[in-house]
Amino acid sequence: MDLITPEVGLIFWQTIVFLVLMLILAKFAWKPILGAVRTREESINEALASAEDARKEMQNLKADNEKLLQEARAERDEILKEARQLKEKMISEAEGDAQKKAGNIVAKAKESIEMEKRAAMADIKNQVATLSIEIAEKVIGKELSTEEKQHQMIDKMLNDATLN
Repeated sequence: MDLITPEVGLIFWQTIVFLVLMLILAKFAWKPILGAVRTREESINEALASAEDARKEMQNLKADNEKLLQEARAERDEILKEARQLKEKMISEAEGDAQKKAGNIVAKAKESIEMEKRAAMADIKNQVATLSIEIAEKVIGKELSTEEKQHQMIDKMLNDATLN
């Protein structure tokens, strides 16, 4: 029955021990614990800020890549347009003076074919680049499916960026 109804002395000494323990904890333990919690919170906030910066930079790079692809496509279209115009001009000159300029027309036709071949190769390269970007987006999408993988990818990209 002593445990159910404690005496005044037991309550007094338990209160004294509790207060001493609270003073010791307040003086020696709470400040380091709170300091560690604050430090951890600051490091988490810094990591989140750097991850946000990295995400923004990746978006900017993606936008720049899209812009470059659009410029390359426009340039390719202009080259093809010029090649077609050159071809039409050569055909009209060949009709008027076929015998005299047969050799010149063949040489210009070879140049035109070479330009169109280069334009076609540029088109194929652009399509391969576009396809590669789409594949990379899908792979990165799968690789970045979890937050841990996103952090790993960001850390890797930041390390690669500082090495270059």
